[in-house]
This record gives sequence, C-alpha cells and structure tokens, in this order.
Amino acid sequence: MTYENLDRKLVNALLDDGRASLRSLGEDLDVSVTTVSNHISDLEDEGIIQGYAPIVDYGELGYDVTAVIQMKVEGSALPEITDRLADHKHMVSVYEVTGDHDIIAIGKFTDTDHMNEQIKELLIDPDIKESNTSVVLNTVTENEQFDLDFE
Repeated sequence: MTYENLDRKLVNALLDDGRASLRSLGEDLDVSVTTVSNHISDLEDEGIIQGYAPIVDYGELGYDVTAVIQMKVEGSALPEITDRLADHKHMVSVYEVTGDHDIIAIGKFTDTDHMNEQIKELLIDPDIKESNTSVVLNTVTENEQFDLDFE
C-alpha cells in the first residue's frame, strides 16, 4: 500500500474533526489504525500538529471587544515585549511584523473599559515608542484554517 499524501490527508481529516478516532480516520483513509497512529505521532513529533484544542467563541463568554494593537518598539527590547504580550492572558495572537510597526497583537476584552485598562498596563513600558489600537467592529472570519493540497 502506498502512503503518498497520507500525512496531508490526515491533517485535513483532523482539521475537519479534531476529535476523530484513530479507527474512523483509518477507515476514512483506508489504512490501519496502527498506520494512522504512527503517522499522527510523527506529525506531532515534527511539530506539524502542535495540539488539539476547542475553538472558543469568546463573544459568547462576554469578551465582546476585540482589539488590534500595533506597536513600535525599541529594537533590542523586541523579544522581551513579544514574550510579555504572548504571556498576557487576553492576547490571543502576537506577531512580529515588517512595515511601520514592529508588533501586532490581537486581544479579547469584556468591554472598552477593560480593554483600556489592560492596554494601559502594557504600554507603560518605555521601550514601546508608539502604539495604535483599533477596535474590531465586526468579525467576518476568525480562527480559520485551510485544507492542505495534495496530488
């Protein structure tokens, strides 16, 4: 039996249903449970699959405000600030970027007062030279992933 593209097919199947059993994956892909288990273990070991987690609708839990925070940072302080942002409870994404800003962070907050309080705590750092915060008015799509192509 050939296993060409099996890893990509497994990833796509898990994107569709991250709770699928090894047995159902094997049946869907026409391979043994052992083969599925071995390939998934390899994908995890290689860091391709980094975990399994629920997709949470924060708005349904009262986190109605999403903020996009752009920051210019003193160059040598970039790792320290990105680490601090990554550890911040309300930040769901942190990116080092090119362009006019050095960092873009996405945060979820209960309301604008909560957002303002949390962002002010972050921005007291003297190595943050400038910041710009945008409040998201409407979330069109979020947490989307895409199926991998295969031959």
